[in-house]
Amino acid sequence: MKYGYARVSTVSQDLESQVQTLKAEGCKTIFSEKFTGTKSERPKFQELLSLLSEGDTLIVTKMDRFARSTSDAIETVKKLFKKGVRVHVLNMGIVEDTPTGRLIFNIMSSFAEFERDMIVERTQEGKAIARQKENFREGRPNKYGKTQIEHAMKLLETNSYKQVEEMTGISKSTLIRAKKKNN
Repeated sequence: MKYGYARVSTVSQDLESQVQTLKAEGCKTIFSEKFTGTKSERPKFQELLSLLSEGDTLIVTKMDRFARSTSDAIETVKKLFKKGVRVHVLNMGIVEDTPTGRLIFNIMSSFAEFERDMIVERTQEGKAIARQKENFREGRPNKYGKTQIEHAMKLLETNSYKQVEEMTGISKSTLIRAKKKNN
């Protein structure tokens, strides 16, 4: 039986394209989760691994969907081969349990880990450059500007939180934080 595994790193990312690709490959059962790949506790992946048995095929769109590092990928694939499970990484091909297949898989795993490390390095460099700017603020930008918050604070003098929330669209929790900040 063909089993698919789809994973994205953040809640805001979309699993749908991976799921559709896996369905197109003939996967009847697809396990998916929104979990960072840097964590080893991926419950759905662990559940899938426990279900796989001889003759099954595990299909993933990319190697980094199921492995955190080269060593993790190699260990996972070794365990699957011991169980008689085939591994198909769509952007790489079927991983064969032969000396050549294992060599190619190890090389491709190394490239995937290298790519991930380079992304992390470039991100850190970008953050370091951004921190040098005078008005740098880390994190998500504020949804509401200073004037909008000031207007809402004025409205709070004569209205309830609920009324101000309905008038401005600014949530009660944001209003409370702004009020505490002003005091």
